[in-house]
Amino acid sequence: MSTTLFHIGGLQKRKRAITARRQHLKSVMLQIAATELEKEASAKEQEKANYLAEHCPPLHLPGSMQDLQELCKKLHAKIEQVDEERYDTEIKLQKTTKELEDLSQKLFDLRGKFKRPPLRRVRMSADAMLRALLGSKHKVCMDLRANLKQVKKEDTEKEKDLRDVGDWRKNIEEKSGMEGRKKMFETGGGES
Repeated sequence: MSTTLFHIGGLQKRKRAITARRQHLKSVMLQIAATELEKEASAKEQEKANYLAEHCPPLHLPGSMQDLQELCKKLHAKIEQVDEERYDTEIKLQKTTKELEDLSQKLFDLRGKFKRPPLRRVRMSADAMLRALLGSKHKVCMDLRANLKQVKKEDTEKEKDLRDVGDWRKNIEEKSGMEGRKKMFETGGGES
């Protein structure tokens, strides 16, 4: 029994040592990462300073008006050149993004069918759907029968009369020739 307690005590000491070592390694890694970040930030600052020194020389303002005008013309020319370069890079960026979208679409098409996510059935009344879409402020009552067309009895009688007329070919044959015209004048119109 004493050997098992000694064994358990040894495991606990070993676990503590392992966690202490992990924490030490973690702290060392964090220190190294912090120094690397500082070096990277200072390198960026140095690169920015070098770029500004190269592309933006210190400004010397001349004393005469003519010299100032010439300086302004030079600055405007540089601004135009930079705007042209910016425009060109924007166009190139747009073209490459369009090409990337086209290629990704082709890749998607080549992969084949995509899996549709399983959809759940939701039972919801029309009123509940409208409330969900329009919000709780709008109180909408959906009466589906209210928008139906009203049918009058007169309309159905006219349709019945039209059906009783029969085949149109018979009417044409009756009205063709002199006899048909004579019947039309006798009856008082084109109705038969």
